[in-house]
Amino acid sequence: MYALARSLLFRLDAEAAHGVALRALDVAGRLGLAGRLAGERVDDPVEVMGLRFPNRVGLAAGLDKNADHLDALGALGFGFVEVGTVTPKPQPGNPRPRLFRLPEAGAIINRMGFNNAGVDHLVERVKASRYGGVIGINIGKNLTTPVERAVDDYLTCLEKVHPHAHYVTVNISSPNTPGLRDLQFGAHLDALLGTLREAGTRLDRDNGRRVPLAVKIAPDMSAEEVALVAHSIADNGIDAVIATNTTVSREAVAGLPHAEEQGGLSGRPVFAASNAVIQELRRHLPRLPIIGVGGIDSGEAAVAKREAGADLVQLYSGFIYGGPRLVSECALALKAAAAMPGEARGMARRSRQEESP
Repeated sequence: MYALARSLLFRLDAEAAHGVALRALDVAGRLGLAGRLAGERVDDPVEVMGLRFPNRVGLAAGLDKNADHLDALGALGFGFVEVGTVTPKPQPGNPRPRLFRLPEAGAIINRMGFNNAGVDHLVERVKASRYGGVIGINIGKNLTTPVERAVDDYLTCLEKVHPHAHYVTVNISSPNTPGLRDLQFGAHLDALLGTLREAGTRLDRDNGRRVPLAVKIAPDMSAEEVALVAHSIADNGIDAVIATNTTVSREAVAGLPHAEEQGGLSGRPVFAASNAVIQELRRHLPRLPIIGVGGIDSGEAAVAKREAGADLVQLYSGFIYGGPRLVSECALALKAAAAMPGEARGMARRSRQEESP
């Protein structure tokens, strides 16, 4: 059924199709039909960041920027849903067109530019939601805020979302806000994370509940850069890292229609780069929770993320191409992998590697 719906949706402009699909999902949710679209709801509870997740598969930020569709998306069997990226003030984002499909590569390019209705709107939508699962809220800075004042925007968002989030993600890796990725390195990163960690600890105390802080990083880093980021994350007491955001590389899609569009590339082409970053992070952060995202389009790909070092995974582009049943497919595969003895896991991994082209 989803294949037919997708064929119709893909005749529309990508951003228009995105809106139509979410509105249709809302209708299905109100009719109590959303859960049927995803098939089996997988019960595979796991504790990460001190939170209990019903299963290991989440929805990545970016699909529901304003938490307008939280109930319907939550009904699809995700173990957690991350909404945003949200900024202090509403902003329209970049001019259209700004979202492009590359179906031959199972990929998407976006240069949305943190289009959102502002943090106050998102908070009201989360408060109105009936979704009972784990909610992550992804925060960023407004386009008009200078990079040297970015911490002010993150603090504003953190203060407002803290009472309503189970965890908060600090997005410093979108390629669509000029200068944002500069915050991933050196003194910029230490100053930002140190300030947010201090504020988060104060808010935890004032609100009587602990809300973990995660940081979302880019795949476009050398091993040495990943090591520096990992040390900064550890030194500043950050609770988790999400790896990774979209890539600016076009090597894997060279020659395809839309390949030269500006923006971040997501989907299958970022899979290997994301896994490499996860592996490097795990080397430096052996116990820190890692949420793996980038190119998951099958249960096997979800398991590969786990084997790279991820504790949880998130879907985005694969969900667009594969539909709601990808959620249960990945959750079931991860549940089976977690139950498999270590020796058997190693044999399965070697078998997959041998079968790879």
